[in-house]
Amino acid sequence: MPQTGNHTGHCEFKLLLPEEDVPNPEFSIVIPAMNEEVTITDCVDWCKQGLHDAGVVGEILVVDSSTDRTAELALAGGCRVLCTRKRGLGQAYIDAVPYLRGRYVLMGDADCTYDFRQLSPFVDKLREGYEFTMGSRWRGSIEARSMPFLHRYFGTPITTWVLNRLYGSRFTDAHCGMRGISRDALLRMGLTSRSWDYASEMVLKSVRMQLRTTEVPVVFHKDREGRVSHHKRAGWFSPFRAAWVNLRVVFVYRAEFFMLKPGIAMLALGLLLALPLSFGSISLGPVIFSLYWQLLGVTLAIVGLEIFYFGCLAEVFCDYTDRSRKHWQGVFRYTPTVLVSIGAFLIGLGLVGALAVHYVTTGYTVPEVSAVVDHLAVTGLLFLIVGFSSFSFVLLLYATGVRYGASEHLSNEARAPQ
Repeated sequence: MPQTGNHTGHCEFKLLLPEEDVPNPEFSIVIPAMNEEVTITDCVDWCKQGLHDAGVVGEILVVDSSTDRTAELALAGGCRVLCTRKRGLGQAYIDAVPYLRGRYVLMGDADCTYDFRQLSPFVDKLREGYEFTMGSRWRGSIEARSMPFLHRYFGTPITTWVLNRLYGSRFTDAHCGMRGISRDALLRMGLTSRSWDYASEMVLKSVRMQLRTTEVPVVFHKDREGRVSHHKRAGWFSPFRAAWVNLRVVFVYRAEFFMLKPGIAMLALGLLLALPLSFGSISLGPVIFSLYWQLLGVTLAIVGLEIFYFGCLAEVFCDYTDRSRKHWQGVFRYTPTVLVSIGAFLIGLGLVGALAVHYVTTGYTVPEVSAVVDHLAVTGLLFLIVGFSSFSFVLLLYATGVRYGASEHLSNEARAPQ
């Protein structure tokens, strides 16, 4: 249950309320913090000034996992403080979701690198109807020595470029920590990333959900004297690990990019090699396409088909709009696909069976490699596998439409403290 009082030490998942709590806020500012007593007071003051200048009523929720006086200072400044265990930056935002009261949510860091005094552009865009408003340091300004050289000129630009190429988006700064989103969109988004990759997950899901999105310029300041960034606290490898986990999310949520077209190309090449060799070897000048070439073609065709099917399912799993599932179910209608799969399986069984009959009737002797029956049997194996794979795929495709009960997010919203 929410509690009020002073923070006298580390506590575990407890909500502390200030003496003068904000009633009915329109905006909720969420600030994860861990041992930020050097900057938290100024950060809270900046938030208050930004809300005042924007003319909005807002609450400040600090998600704290500190061992210093961060929570005490935030509470004294009029913030709600949600005490949690140290479980990662993304997890801090997940923990905050049930406690958000505002219609809109603004996110940022507690280190005073992002200037919360400049909230008006976020407020204006969200009130205009944008569901996701992303900050951009490249459209704003970056203070000297505020970003490491690799971050500024390689890491962020390259990963942002990769994201835009894969998703067809136009972000200029995919990793800016200052952003705004409607509470409804945040609930539907269902964040799961517990670490630095939450930033990419939000951006990718905003594209997948087809949210109305825009960017606003932000100012990025360098660290205050006496403060050490979390990357430096974690060691020299931390920035590289953060880049890797963010790229992992980018690739996973767009897995079909690496599967659909490559799978079709591999399938086509495999069929081009395998099917013409079904009745024996073919000579083209000095090159003889034998049974081994046909086996290569069968391998390429099967792998290509499986990759293509995996790509279809990946697209369905990552699509919030449900359009992909309906599209692929329209392409692979259940009854025709099942009948074709059964037909292909039976044809394959017949061709392989012919080789088995030949083997038995000839006194259990293996035919020559160049024999037609061998080539037909290999084609039969291709049909067998294609038939069974297609049947399995269509079952999984239609299984993606199975739903059970109410959504988790609606349940969480019903349990959220008021």
